[in-house]
Amino acid sequence: MTYALPEPSPRRRWPWSRRTPRARDVVIGIALFVVEVAVFLLAGFGYGMEVWAAQGEQSRIDTAHLAQLAWTQHFFVAVIVCAGLAALFRAPWTVLSQLLAAGAVAVLFVLAQHDYDRSHPDPAPVPSAGYTPCYSGSGRCN
Repeated sequence: MTYALPEPSPRRRWPWSRRTPRARDVVIGIALFVVEVAVFLLAGFGYGMEVWAAQGEQSRIDTAHLAQLAWTQHFFVAVIVCAGLAALFRAPWTVLSQLLAAGAVAVLFVLAQHDYDRSHPDPAPVPSAGYTPCYSGSGRCN
């Protein structure tokens, strides 16, 4: 009676175990960047149309601006996740394009948030009940 050794199974390789070919990496990086730019511009156009449709109604305009800020923040997270996946699959050109896109989205988000904060300042604090205004010559000034 002879015993045969089991056949060695073919070695399973993970997708990130070897580097992505350069040509495929560059094409995917450029295509993903172009798609992200198109999605960002189309979303911005949609929110711009929302502001235009508000016809000067400030509450609707503010709602559209806040929705655009929230969408931009989520889009930034999605771009960072794409960059992480590209790094996992060892595609350096795609990582670079995604980091450039993430940087651009971050700058646009900060500028939009700053613009919104400047146009909506915090209200002035309410004076306390014991507050007495100081008028010249009243003798009640501290």
